[in-house]
Amino acid sequence: MNSRTGRTERIADQIYRELSEIFAGDLTDPKFEVVTVTRVDLSRDLGQARVHFVASSEDTPIVVLESALNRASDFFRATLSERLPRRRTPQLQFRFDRGTENVDRINTLLDRISKRRKTLSWLLGAIFGLRGLFSVAVAEKLPDLERYEASFSAMGTQFTVAAYGKKRGFVASAVASAFEEVRNADLMLNHYQPGSELSLINRNAANGPWKITESMGDLLEKCLNYSRLSEGGFDITVGPLMHIWGFPRNLGRVPSASEITRALSVVSYRFVELDRLRGTVRFLRKGVELDPGAMGKGYAVDRMVSVLREAGLKRFFISGGSSSLYAGHAPPSDKRGWRVSIRSQKEGAKPVKELYLMQESLSTSGSYEKFFEIDDKRYSHLMSPHTGNPVMGMLSVSVTAPTSLASEIWATALFVNGVEWTRQHKPEGLQVLACTIDQPCEWIH
Repeated sequence: MNSRTGRTERIADQIYRELSEIFAGDLTDPKFEVVTVTRVDLSRDLGQARVHFVASSEDTPIVVLESALNRASDFFRATLSERLPRRRTPQLQFRFDRGTENVDRINTLLDRISKRRKTLSWLLGAIFGLRGLFSVAVAEKLPDLERYEASFSAMGTQFTVAAYGKKRGFVASAVASAFEEVRNADLMLNHYQPGSELSLINRNAANGPWKITESMGDLLEKCLNYSRLSEGGFDITVGPLMHIWGFPRNLGRVPSASEITRALSVVSYRFVELDRLRGTVRFLRKGVELDPGAMGKGYAVDRMVSVLREAGLKRFFISGGSSSLYAGHAPPSDKRGWRVSIRSQKEGAKPVKELYLMQESLSTSGSYEKFFEIDDKRYSHLMSPHTGNPVMGMLSVSVTAPTSLASEIWATALFVNGVEWTRQHKPEGLQVLACTIDQPCEWIH
């Protein structure tokens, strides 16, 4: 054995040991609790590591488990990098171990993991059994919370999470599970992907009732209700208008009056018939098209919040780009909450307001986000379902609400409906900062 081969094997063995500890530790995703690493094969240049594994349960099909592991490989690589004394951590590729020559070793590993979990279960039982006697002492000796931060790109934006917990590995695992929810939301709502549930609805719902998932039914029901409450300021069927103005593919154009009229004839949330009992949706006119623009990020952030809370995390902050924010309990450094700044977006403008968010969401809709210019005139992607044209005169609307879906949708609806409608019809509990092009920004409480 030459020295290079020996070094490769030593590093592969070290990676194997560390990954084994990671999988036997504080992972929150139940799919991964059944995973046991059997060996690691490292490439000669040390840049690629093939991680072989087995599963102690057949509840999740191997092909699904293998796919989930590879989707989460960046998380495992990041966690591994904190444990390895090397500047470069290899890329990880997970493969189910089908080698019959490994049967004895695999059985030994599974037995070892089983014994370890039984011991851990006994210890936890003892700890929680004594907690009633020593609750004050335990509370006073809680370890300092550790901060973990990570980002994930999807839905055309970057989602970032900063979270605090007692164990960094546990927090990292919970955040990875939250990012998996973003991926699932993207798979459901991505209208650029022909196989997404939203695309299938758009292609088929005009031909008759189309079967939908429970998650899609919940989301559509909420969106249709927001459309009614906002008197159509938010309309999930705005898709045809977005197409004729060229926004989906960044091909900005000014359509003719007849094009706008034809598009408006199929734009109305009233053309969407949702049957929750049967789990179907139907379009009442040909040409109706759902558009996820004003609700996709908000839905994804809310799913992330749910996952983090289910994992037991309380102190976290989520940003979906710069326009959709959610804050959990206050960070350890400031009991007032998570400090955020709202800018007016006017050239060189200073922040018009600083807020401390805690267990609420803040979303902003602005004409500066997506637009095109023709003959020195700016056309924003924020479309009025009433006129068929981009909204003019408004610069931005920021809204705080209990959920990100609510803040995202109301920011769009109030931008479309304008300041006067907002003063008269704004729902209770929302804080609204409205900025127009020719007037100072105004808080509408």
